[in-house]
Amino acid sequence: MISDRSRRALEGVGLSGYEIRIFSALLGTGQMTAAETSRVSGVPYSKIYEALAGLEEKGWIGSKDSRPTMYYPKSPATGLETTRQRLESEFERDRGVILSELGPMYEKSGTSEKPDIWVLSGTLNIAAKILEMVDSCRREVLIALPEAGDELVERALPKLRSLHDRGVRITVLTSDRTDPAHVAAIGRVASVRIQNGMYGGGIIADKKHVVLLLDPGDGGDVVAVWAEHAGLAGFARRYFEYLLKDSGEAAP
Repeated sequence: MISDRSRRALEGVGLSGYEIRIFSALLGTGQMTAAETSRVSGVPYSKIYEALAGLEEKGWIGSKDSRPTMYYPKSPATGLETTRQRLESEFERDRGVILSELGPMYEKSGTSEKPDIWVLSGTLNIAAKILEMVDSCRREVLIALPEAGDELVERALPKLRSLHDRGVRITVLTSDRTDPAHVAAIGRVASVRIQNGMYGGGIIADKKHVVLLLDPGDGGDVVAVWAEHAGLAGFARRYFEYLLKDSGEAAP
């Protein structure tokens, strides 16, 4: 049996409940007929061929031209790559239709986008907004911190553990000024990378919520910009990925 975390991940990439049960059963046996797969997985026989066909189309299983037909699991890497290519192809197709047909309608409407953007000041206000944002995170959180002090690590670890246990992917980018002991503690629940001479920071959650931390530079109060805006979050995410390419692995 696969874990609940793996089950949620498979659901996240588009597999149905029946398909997950079938793939799990085939992983445990290697190959089976449709009737055997129905019995082992618990998927009703009336639904088994539809679910098998869906899994094969999505690239997660294959079949042998035999009598009766034998079904076998493909590697998760193959299934994921096939799913990624299919989703990207579908997205580009739908993107073209939406932009060509709905874009001109939006331009003619005379409206303009008003993203929800706030400027926050004060450590408590910023921390409260970050906690609110992280609590609603479901898939991914990217964190860039120029330095993680004792108090920050102590406060952040329980929240990071909670996200990790929920199956959220966590990536932390911090500077070489951060205590190695803190890096090791964070590394138990997140992927940690080290960047030399890092300034500023921020958090990006689920590719749409973003908090950018601004250095006041004169010893003043901490200031941050919070936004729920896919475009701004996308820009911040690309910059985060740029920094990751120039970073190093945290010492074990």
